[in-house]
Formats: sequence, structure tokens, C-alpha cells
Amino acid sequence: MATRNHYNILLISFAIVLLLAAGIKETWAYFTTYAEAKGGYPISLGYETEIKEKVSDWKKVVTISNKSGSQPVYIRVKAFCGSEFNLDYSGSNWSKGTDDYWYYNGIVYGGSATEELSIKIDNIPEDTEGAAEFNVVVIYESTLVRYDEAGAPYADWSATLDSGRTEGGI
Repeated sequence: MATRNHYNILLISFAIVLLLAAGIKETWAYFTTYAEAKGGYPISLGYETEIKEKVSDWKKVVTISNKSGSQPVYIRVKAFCGSEFNLDYSGSNWSKGTDDYWYYNGIVYGGSATEELSIKIDNIPEDTEGAAEFNVVVIYESTLVRYDEAGAPYADWSATLDSGRTEGGI
């Protein structure tokens, strides 16, 4: 009788092991599919630009700098004012694009800045009492320098990552 009890215990143990083994595949799949990870690393896009403006005599002089250690970028600038006024742009190494942006003609490396772009109102009103209320808003955009198959640098303005803050006042 004792042998029969041992035989039954062994059979029951074997049945339990088989049942557990049958579900191991699904259990293993659960732990590999639904794993959770904690922690992480901050992601930096690689550059930080800043606009600087000097205002005097109905003219803004704009430069955009690229923070030291940043990736090289291309820069473009556009200014807005009231429709009754015209803006006159001038500056070496700047050229007007077909989309009314002014493009800096060089690459701005980390730790360097663009040359000055002067934005002047060319039809100044005779009555300048309202000058304190007048506003010229300057925006700028930058995009990382990209390289084609031949290694030549180019700007992809559809991938603009930094639209600079606006500055007002004149």
C-alpha cells in the first residue's frame, strides 16, 4: 500500500510538472514582450541660436549667434512692420530669397555669429510722435547644415528645428 501511495504521489507530481511545462512558452513570451525599462538619457538637437538686436534711428541691426559647442547651422531672417511702411535690408554676406527671407550666405559654426543685417524703415513719417508705439518684428530660423552625396553642404529649410523668438520695437 505504501508503494501505491508513492506511485500516486509520483504520478501527481509528474502531471503537475507537465501542466507547468505546457504554459512556459506563453509565460516566457509575456515577460519578453511586456518588459518595462526605467531611466533614460536627455536628447539634445545639437545647437542653440540667439538673436541680438541694436535699435537706433529707425533702424534695427540684427546678428544671430550660435552657442559655443553647437552644430553648424544656416540662418534666415524676415522682418514685419505696418503695411504703410517699407523696410530696407542691407548687410554684407546676406541675400534676399524668393520667399522674402534674407539668407545668411555662410555657415554659422558653434561659437560664431552672422554678420550684421541692417533693417531700416525707408519712408519715415514726418510726425514721429508715435515712434514709441511703432513696431518692427524680426523672426529668424535656423537649420542644421546637411551634406549631399558629394560632400557639399546645403540647407534643408523643410527641416527647420529652431524658429527664433520674435523681437519688437524700433
